[in-house]
Amino acid sequence: MTTTTAETRKLYQQVANSIADAIRDGVHRPGQRLPSERDLAEDYKVSRPTVREAMIALEIRGLVEARHGSGVYVTEAPRPESPEPDLDIGAFELTEARRLIEGEVAALAAATITEEELTELADILDDMVVENDNNVKGDRADRRFHVTIASASRNSALVTVVENLWDLRYKSPLCRAMLERARQVGVRPRIDDHQEILMALRERDPTAARNAMREHLGRVIDNLLTATEIDALERARNEVAARRTELARRSAI
Repeated sequence: MTTTTAETRKLYQQVANSIADAIRDGVHRPGQRLPSERDLAEDYKVSRPTVREAMIALEIRGLVEARHGSGVYVTEAPRPESPEPDLDIGAFELTEARRLIEGEVAALAAATITEEELTELADILDDMVVENDNNVKGDRADRRFHVTIASASRNSALVTVVENLWDLRYKSPLCRAMLERARQVGVRPRIDDHQEILMALRERDPTAARNAMREHLGRVIDNLLTATEIDALERARNEVAARRTELARRSAI
C-alpha cells in the first residue's frame, strides 16, 4: 500500500477505510468472509498487527464481525457507521511509544529515586497483585506504578507525557477494544516484570532499569499480538468447555 505526504492517517486507518470502500462498492458483500489477515497484510503491504487494528476499527464502525475460529465477515445488515473518533490510537502503537519513552524515564529515575519512593513502588506492587487476583478492571495499580517512576525522574514534563500515554488507553476506542479483548483471554499486568523493574531501581542501575522497562513493554506487545488473534478467544472457550465435559464424564463414573 502506498502513502503520500498528504495522507496523514495512520496505516490501520488507511487499511480500514480501503476495506470500508470495498464493502460499500460491493467488492465484499454482506455475509462474505474477508481475506485472511496474512493475505490482507500482503495486499496492503503492511504488518499483521496493522491489519488486526484495522479489523477491530471496522468492528467498532459496525461493518464487520469476527466469528471466532472462522474469520472476519462483512455484517449481514450493517448498522449506521460510527464517525471516526478524533483520537483513536491502537494498543500496538501506544505501547511502542511507551516502550521508547518509559525506558529512558526508568533510566533517569534510577539515578534520582528515593527510599520513600522505592517503598511506595513496593506497596503499589502489592496492590497490583490484589487487583490481578480479583480481576479488577482499569489497571489502576499498574498506572500508579509507572507514573510513580516518572515522578522519581524529577522531570515534570516526563510525568505529563507518561500520564497522557496512560490516559490514551482509555480515550481511544480502538485501544480500549483491543485491551478489553486481551483481558477476556486472561492478559493481566505482569507482576514478575514489575519486580524486575523495581529491583533495577533499588540497585540504582540506569542501564538495568532501562532494559527491564523496555523488556516488560516488549512482552506487553507480544501478549497483545497473541490475545488479539481472531481465534484466541474461541480457543480459550473451547478449552473451558473441554474441561467441563471431562469433569462431567469423571463425575458420572
